[in-house]
Amino acid sequence: MALPPEKGLEMSKRIVSAALAATAAAVVGVSASAADKNYTLTDLNELNDGLLGRSDIRGEYDLDADGKVDGFDMVLMRQSISGQTRERMEYVYDAVEENVNLIGRNLYSDGVTWLVQSGSAVEFNVSAFSAGVTLNGDSGIRNGAEYAPRYAVLLDDEVIFDDVLTEKTRTIELFSGTEIRNAKVKVIHLSEANNGAIGVSQIRVDSTSMFPVLPTPEKDLHIEFIGDSITCAYGVEGADQNENFKTTTENFMKSYAYIAAQKLNAEYSAVCYSGYGIISGYTTGAKNEGSLMPDCYEYIGRMINYKVPWDFSSVKNDVVVINLGTNDSSYIDQDFDSRSPEFTVKYEEFLETVREKNPDAYIICTVGTMGAENEYPLIEEAVENFRKKTGDQRVSCYWSVTHTQADGFGSDWHPNEGTQRRSAYVLADKICQALGMESDQIGLDVAAESVYNMNCDESSGANAASYFSDYNRSFWMNTVTGGSEPDDIEAVISPIGLKKNGEYDLSFKIKAPDGMKIPVLVRSKDGSRTYFSGITTGTGEDSFFTRKFTCDTDDASAEIAVQIGGKDYSNVTLSELRMEKIG
Repeated sequence: MALPPEKGLEMSKRIVSAALAATAAAVVGVSASAADKNYTLTDLNELNDGLLGRSDIRGEYDLDADGKVDGFDMVLMRQSISGQTRERMEYVYDAVEENVNLIGRNLYSDGVTWLVQSGSAVEFNVSAFSAGVTLNGDSGIRNGAEYAPRYAVLLDDEVIFDDVLTEKTRTIELFSGTEIRNAKVKVIHLSEANNGAIGVSQIRVDSTSMFPVLPTPEKDLHIEFIGDSITCAYGVEGADQNENFKTTTENFMKSYAYIAAQKLNAEYSAVCYSGYGIISGYTTGAKNEGSLMPDCYEYIGRMINYKVPWDFSSVKNDVVVINLGTNDSSYIDQDFDSRSPEFTVKYEEFLETVREKNPDAYIICTVGTMGAENEYPLIEEAVENFRKKTGDQRVSCYWSVTHTQADGFGSDWHPNEGTQRRSAYVLADKICQALGMESDQIGLDVAAESVYNMNCDESSGANAASYFSDYNRSFWMNTVTGGSEPDDIEAVISPIGLKKNGEYDLSFKIKAPDGMKIPVLVRSKDGSRTYFSGITTGTGEDSFFTRKFTCDTDDASAEIAVQIGGKDYSNVTLSELRMEKIG
């Protein structure tokens, strides 16, 4: 997915704190000025202090000769001396921004970087014979093995440790050998802030490198996710809906938020708590005002040790996604008419707060994965009120992917990985549309918003009726007389946007009379071009149809036709139809 030129230029200028996120391994040409001098760590530290405003900047540090000293000169200086070596020994580094890429809402306190929120992480490149990392636990370690904070350690994007932290400290060996290894390391908090944080205190390396530990390069696109248990990936690895909450089944790397960020190659930050809402957290009775996102959004975390104001200036978000309202529905729907106005007002006020803290971000509001059908129109109203009141057009909303029995369920009826992934694909496409980026549409159901109609050629004597259920997106067709040909009666699903050379997987469930031959086509609206044709045969019971095909042209208004004419007195039901772009 490519950034538009103007967006790419704007983002390329973001050099955080003197390019501390840049790595010496980056492919950057070293200027003649940088190559002419043998720079030392003293020079590097002096340049760093100057760029951070701690001392005056020396003009000789303009390594790229562009008339100013900035983060690009830091990159060049680091690369200039990256080939130098020093005595082999063990070096110890703190998990701070000089050494690691800080992802999400973290808090540095007394030598420990606490990964507070879901998905919060530290990521760094290491060059060493051996390396290890020390983790620290907070009060969450006393929650018990099924409820303690869960974390993962990734080495070159592969998970090498996945566990809950039940110890005050734990040292993990990343690798060891007889030769220098260059690797990428990530320590990530997989469970949610409600159950404690993961601390990272020391990174130990045995190395001869001048820079054995460096931050991974910061990505251009930044996305913040604000949500509830769905964003936390509550129960995503649960066996089924009958299993209750455990941190051992929460895994933020399987959340729609993480998957969408990975798909867009974006930095991310999440602030999310299970059960939280706008005017009420989850409740089976009285209003739950102890679980409100507006009360804790501006802090690193809600727990007392982490209730420190978050520095919104530390990261410039390009997109903020708000996924709230599901828990509010448990309160509002008890007396919808009297309680819904408060939700609309408070949602609009929360939009004002989010905009204040993220003045340049595009705000995308969504709900729907676990229902809240009544609340979505209220969100639409709040968004529209906000747009009219402020003139701010960089705010939108959409109805999210809803998980169904066909998907299966995670713990306590929460979405499993399949639903989370589908939600991520839809969100990634919405973000591309908002930012003017080209979307590859991979994983997207391009028929998700299509309309179901029935074409009946009455001139052939065909006579049939149809009914579409929006609840489960099923289409029922009852034929009295079928005419003479299959195309005398057909279900038409349109419009469907197809891309040239796009690979698609068409699938649906169909119940039709046993032995009935039913042609299936994907074609242009005027019928002049056919992109796919096949036949399915009825069994008298539900059967599953799936075929893959490649489209040879762009077509923004294609349609699917399922032809059931030619047979009298038949009932046919279509359901679970998807047209997924797979390549």
